[in-house]
Amino acid sequence: MIHVKQLKKSYGEKQVLAIDALEIPSGQSFGLVGNNGAGKTTLFSALLDLIRLNQGTITNQEMDVSSSETWKQFTTAFLDETFLIGYLTPEEYFYFIGDLRGVSHSDVDAFVGQFEDFFHREVLKQKKYLRDLSKGNQKKAGIVGALIGSPSVIVLDEPFANLDPSTQIRLKELLREWSQQKGVTLLISSHDLQHVTEVCERIVVLDKGEVVNDIKTQTQTLKDLEAFFTQKSQEG
Repeated sequence: MIHVKQLKKSYGEKQVLAIDALEIPSGQSFGLVGNNGAGKTTLFSALLDLIRLNQGTITNQEMDVSSSETWKQFTTAFLDETFLIGYLTPEEYFYFIGDLRGVSHSDVDAFVGQFEDFFHREVLKQKKYLRDLSKGNQKKAGIVGALIGSPSVIVLDEPFANLDPSTQIRLKELLREWSQQKGVTLLISSHDLQHVTEVCERIVVLDKGEVVNDIKTQTQTLKDLEAFFTQKSQEG
């Protein structure tokens, strides 16, 4: 269970997050949507203790993320290419992640080998550094790296961006598998309303740093979200 309580984050006089309470049960596939500047990446950064809050607490399995290191043993994330190590090859990067999580190189090889169709033969055995891969292939490497070591909480920011349609479809299959079959708590932010409604059982809408809607995904959810953001564009 992830608990967000009385959270506030500002930069100067600009408030970017103000969330009184938010709970994400263990095993839930949780989607976060909102326009640019809504606070999605800021919230995920706070969940990972990458930024300091002005007020409030976030706990992951009852551990305060700002004062404990233990939650990092079962929580993984890929927010953007800064999570990669550009001077490593993908294979070296996967081994590095495996070393951190107590996974042998042979087990890393076996695990990563399952994703050949996801990589489209453009990531492994290319003799390229991560920094020299396309944005899409960097994202593929980052997402697979986040899956190494059987984490129970996975945080992904805009996982579908920069991916071709075939890879987006495969990624949705992977994420549903990890959520539904493996019982992982999956947190995803996305601008793509259709993708997030197809993957996530619950969707929270952020607007100017505040939770303005909390939806259990149903058949009507995509249309409801489209209507909300159409109205926002007309107001804007």
